[in-house]
Amino acid sequence: MNSIPSEKKLPKRILGIDYGQKRLGLAISDERKIIATPLITFLAEQRSEQTVAKFIDYITKLQESNKYIIEEMVIGLPLMMNGTTGLLADEVKHFVSLLEKSCAIPIKTWDERLSTVQAERSLREGHMTRRQRTKVVDTVSATIILQSYLDSKGNTFALS
Repeated sequence: MNSIPSEKKLPKRILGIDYGQKRLGLAISDERKIIATPLITFLAEQRSEQTVAKFIDYITKLQESNKYIIEEMVIGLPLMMNGTTGLLADEVKHFVSLLEKSCAIPIKTWDERLSTVQAERSLREGHMTRRQRTKVVDTVSATIILQSYLDSKGNTFALS
C-alpha cells in the first residue's frame, strides 16, 4: 500500500485522471475541492502493472513534496454515446483494479464522454498548433473530468 504523509491535518485534494494507453493526463483540485487545475501528462509504461507502480511512486512523492493528501482519485470512464462500455472502458476498469490493489486511496470512475473532444475544441479555439495541443490535451481532459466531478458534488464558492 502507498504511504500517505502522516503529518498533522494536511489539506486534502482530489486527483483527476484522463487514462490513455500512452499518456495519463492529471489534474488536481484546490483544498476546498471547487476548482480543478491541470497538473502533468504522465507517460505510461508498456505494461499496466509497471504504469501503476510508477504512478503510485509519483503520487506519493507529489503528496510529500506539496504537503497535502490525495483523499480520492477520479478517473474518466470513456463510455459509448449510448452509455454502454466498450474496449476503452474495459482498459480503464483494468487499470483501476490494478490501482486499487496497490493503493489505499479511494478511486471513482466518472463518465468522460466527449471530454477529449471538448478539450481539443478549447485548445483549437485558443489557436494552438496540433503539436502544442498534443502536449496538453491530456491534462486539459483530466481537468474537465475533475471539474465536472467537483461541480456534481455541489461545492460552491461563496462570495463574502
